[in-house]
Amino acid sequence: MAGGRGVPLVLLAVLTLQGAGSIKVMNTYHHAEFQQRMEPLQQEDGQFLQTFNADEVFHVDLQKQETVWRLPEFGSFAAFEAQGALQNAAIGKQNLEIMMERSNRSQATIVPPEVMVFPKHRVELGDPNVLICYVDKFWPSVISITWLRNGQEVMDSVLETVFYPREDHSFHKFSYLPFIPTRGDYYDCRVEHWGLPNPLLKHWEPQLPLPASESTETLVCALGLAVGIVGIIVGTILIIKAMKMNSARNQRDPL
Repeated sequence: MAGGRGVPLVLLAVLTLQGAGSIKVMNTYHHAEFQQRMEPLQQEDGQFLQTFNADEVFHVDLQKQETVWRLPEFGSFAAFEAQGALQNAAIGKQNLEIMMERSNRSQATIVPPEVMVFPKHRVELGDPNVLICYVDKFWPSVISITWLRNGQEVMDSVLETVFYPREDHSFHKFSYLPFIPTRGDYYDCRVEHWGLPNPLLKHWEPQLPLPASESTETLVCALGLAVGIVGIIVGTILIIKAMKMNSARNQRDPL
């Protein structure tokens, strides 16, 4: 990420679908694509994405030149030729160059990200779960997200989404880390972005009940035993008193 700046060209198209009848149901189909260049590295990349009600339907992997459905089932009843996205990307590159020349390569204000870390499910000791790092409201769309477990970088099984555009033309993104909650483990989501002076670490560790120590267990057992003994003594006293009262009553009222 060092040594460069992004100059993105973002194209957005929104189609709003309204349900028939007296009850209005608004659905939004969102098409977004962008091209950007990191200078002075002269690296270019881009993205082609379509969403429905803010959920991704598919994106096109411009490097592999293929359509990637958010859920495989989507591809069974719909289709999209990746070649169309590649043609749009070529046009976007041309438009980007024109806009950069006209603007004298000026750049919009860089916006640092907001970061949250949370589990997908309720955390139970030993039950497989997924940690989610949600990175929001940043610009431009050049960012690095890594996971640390107990201070060591985790490389395996990490999944990351594409960049999702917001209405204000900033971006948000998700990173997923499958894990098994273990007592003593802690995690950090490390985010690097041009808007941050230093890498941002968002800390998370499972909130698990502490195991009872042997001394605590012994104390609990002793208290339980003491309560039981007291209960037996009190019960015995009450029985003796009751027997004495019955005996005295019988002596006062002989048959």
